[in-house]
Amino acid sequence: MDVKVIVIFALMAVVIHAPVSNAKPISLVERCWCRSTVNTVPQRSIRELKFLHTPNCPFQVIAKLKNNKEVCINPETKWLQQYLKNALNKMKKAQQQSN
Repeated sequence: MDVKVIVIFALMAVVIHAPVSNAKPISLVERCWCRSTVNTVPQRSIRELKFLHTPNCPFQVIAKLKNNKEVCINPETKWLQQYLKNALNKMKKAQQQSN
């Protein structure tokens, strides 16, 4: 038998018996959640806000609405900027009071 044929059979045997990985490809793991954002969302319909910062993606804000729908909100929206500023001020005050 030719050496090349033996090597090919050996490689095929290794490939067939190699363990299967459940890991996702890097391109799926590091994918940005928000592909598009909305500027207007009725604030009364928001149940929860999530803030995501993933590598190679802009800052992402995901709002879970009362009807269980999720939408991505533009982080530059004026009311959201004010909300974040108020939350940071509240955290600073709480931290100062605990010191």
